[in-house]
Order: sequence, then structure tokens, then C-alpha cells
Amino acid sequence: MKRIVIYIWVTVLLGGMVFFGLRSFGEAKQYESATLAQVKMMSAKALVTLQAKSLMETLSFGLYKNKMRKKLEKIERSRKLHRSKSMRWLYYSMGFLVLFLCSFWLLSAREFTFFGALSAGIMLWLGLFSPILTVTIHKEIEYLGDVVLSFESKGILGSVEKLYVHGDMVIAGAILLFSVLVPLMKILSMVVISLVMESRFAHGIVHFFKWIGKWSMLDVFVVATFLVYLSTNKGDVSRAEVGVGLYFFLAYVIVSMLVSLSAEKMLERVEG
Repeated sequence: MKRIVIYIWVTVLLGGMVFFGLRSFGEAKQYESATLAQVKMMSAKALVTLQAKSLMETLSFGLYKNKMRKKLEKIERSRKLHRSKSMRWLYYSMGFLVLFLCSFWLLSAREFTFFGALSAGIMLWLGLFSPILTVTIHKEIEYLGDVVLSFESKGILGSVEKLYVHGDMVIAGAILLFSVLVPLMKILSMVVISLVMESRFAHGIVHFFKWIGKWSMLDVFVVATFLVYLSTNKGDVSRAEVGVGLYFFLAYVIVSMLVSLSAEKMLERVEG
């Protein structure tokens, strides 16, 4: 009966990670859309129209209402709201993850390896599809103000696609391998190992992914992040914002390392 309660508790925690993680992802995409709408209204052509309407509003002593400015202000409020909600749901998702990690003392090494691999998979999925970085290239122009030249928001998979399209196939392949394929293989291997830990191949698999994980995850991911930034920067003033995908992916890296240690501990007990 005690084990059933523990399993229900862990399942609820995993469900909480998924629920709040998806909410964070949804708000991040809404923030991305609102930012894109704002960027379109801050192009040189749009700002000329805005300045003209503002002048008309001034000359008419308020009889003419500049609806374009109000729309821009509304979009800005929407951006801030979606950003705030995205971060809040992110914190909730991470909170459920921390509670799961604290459940280590309630689970056996085998159980923690299995459920830990599932939680790592959740974080990885959210990290791959959520935006990791949004970059806005803008320039201050006299009489117009802050003119946006370009805007881009990318996740890990989007970064790989962009690099591939631009002909950087080697770099795109390296990021795809070490930031997508290897993590997926690692998660699946941990799940299989927890189910058939008596297999003589299990120990070798754990050691292999523990070794490759020491250098493949964080380093390549940081390179991918800055490649998106540098490939977008054209020499003008840029404004970069870290997206929730970065936090989800970093959470995956941490959890996957803990799961690897748990799997190794589990196999040592089997061999002993």
C-alpha cells in the first residue's frame, strides 16, 4: 500500500511538470507572437505613420485620437503579461521537479532511475521546442526613435534548421547529434536499463552516456545559443532575452546526470 501511495505521488509530480511546463510553453509562444506584432509596428514605415498621427492628434487638440499608439501600448502590456505568466508557470514546473528530486529518499535506485528518466524526457521535450533566445536588432533614428530592423526567436530545433539552411551543415549536425539525438538515446537507455537492469549490457551503457554527457550537453548547447545570437547580429544595437527553453534544457542536463548516477548505483548493487 505504501508503494502505491508513493507511485501516485510521483505520478502527480510528473503530471504537474507536464501541465505547468505546457502552460509556460504556451505563454512563451504568445509572448513571441505579441513581440512580433510589436516589431511590425516599430518598423521605419510604421513609425513614420505613428509620428504623423501623433502630430495630427496634437494639432487637433485631442479631437483626433491616435488609435495606433493605443494599440502599441496594448501590445506592450500583453507582452509583459505573457512574459510574466510564462516565467510563473516555469517556476511552478521547476517546483514540481524539485519535489520529485526530493522524493529520491522514498524511491529505490531502480525506481528513481525509471521516473527520473521520464522527468528528464519531459524537460528535454519542453527545452527542445520552447524558445531559448529572442533577439531584436534595432537602431535609434532621429525624429523616428527606436526603429526595429529585425526580430528572431528560436529554439534548439529552430537553430539547427537555420544553420542547415544557411549551409552550416557540420555545426547543425553536431548540435542535432549532441543536443537532440544523444539526449533522446540516453533517456530511452535509462528507461530500458531500469526495466532490465540484470542485462550484462546495462553497465556499459550507463558508463558510456555518463562519459559522453560530461562534455556534450552544456558546451554544445551554449555554442548553439550563441550561434543563433551571432548569426542574427548585423552590427547594430541588439537586445537579447533568454527564453524558458534555456531553463528547461538546463533542468534536463541536471536531471539526466542525477539519473546516470542513480543507474550506476543501481547496477553496482546488482553486481554486489
